[in-house]
Amino acid sequence: MSFDLNNILRENIKNLVPYSSARDEFKGEASVYLDANENSYGSPLERQYNRYPDPLQWSVKKRLSEIKGVPPQNIFLGNGSDEAIDILFRAFCRPGIDNVITVPPTYGMYEVSANINDVQIKKVPLTPDYQLNLEGIAEAIDENTKLIFICSPNNPTANSIHRDDIETVLANFPGLVVIDEAYINYSRQKTFIQELTEYSNLVILQTLSKAWGLAALRVGMAFASEEIIEVFNKVKPPYNINEASQQLALQALGNLEKVNEWIKETIVEREKLVTGLLQLPFVIKVFPSDANFILAKTSDAKGIYNFLVERGIIVRDRSKVELCEGSLRITIGTPAENKILIETLTKYQS
Repeated sequence: MSFDLNNILRENIKNLVPYSSARDEFKGEASVYLDANENSYGSPLERQYNRYPDPLQWSVKKRLSEIKGVPPQNIFLGNGSDEAIDILFRAFCRPGIDNVITVPPTYGMYEVSANINDVQIKKVPLTPDYQLNLEGIAEAIDENTKLIFICSPNNPTANSIHRDDIETVLANFPGLVVIDEAYINYSRQKTFIQELTEYSNLVILQTLSKAWGLAALRVGMAFASEEIIEVFNKVKPPYNINEASQQLALQALGNLEKVNEWIKETIVEREKLVTGLLQLPFVIKVFPSDANFILAKTSDAKGIYNFLVERGIIVRDRSKVELCEGSLRITIGTPAENKILIETLTKYQS
């Protein structure tokens, strides 16, 4: 089946005339700006924030282009990846008519965003080893299926999805395949960004919240064809990334070496934490991880969780999530934090 963007784009979005901001209408530099009804006197802060930010964040995109090896026009920046997820629903899914496919256990915002937008979710659970059920996905697809969400490395299971299986979905589905790579910096599997020229129905989500350590700034990324990125830019609010976030993101993107050091240390600490957990009698299994967290199956997830909370240590109890029964999701901390966690857990008695 060949992909045609017009076949899945909502009619109202095709006809949408986006809001045209003052900064959209003027390109270049000027000495006097009297076009946007800003406060011309400045702001009461040390840094001047009285002017509206670049609505398309070109400086940040150009720097990302150098790092990611993809042209700036193939990049969308959102207020967290969650904004990109929401735009996908609003642009491509007709409320009450269309549906999307998720592969639980997976990131919870796909379902939340679907519910907000009144779009049906078809759930095709992963296999027991947390891989795609390709037959189940094929059976779930119908003429109103617009999106398939695949998180890899997956949250909360931490493993990467087999690349060949993802390519099978991309090659055979006439809608958009959204690969959420929030944790790709910690993975042994390479990003799908280099496949953008091969698959016109591919959307890749990444973020500055994880490896880049900018969770508080809320800067998410989507990579796709120019055609798809134009849809994102058409639907988004005019100034969706504030000036402070743009400037701080640029500053961080200039410090790639430090981020790479953190990634390497996190991976070393991940292996140490796995080793420490497996020595505890109540830890049944630690699943393979390509992320900055691990999923550990235990004999008493709720009891261990409460024990840790009482001692000021917070992990995530995922025991009620499908295929994650009895499991805790544990973020890789600093060496000191990981040491405290293991030492505390040695005192737990079920």
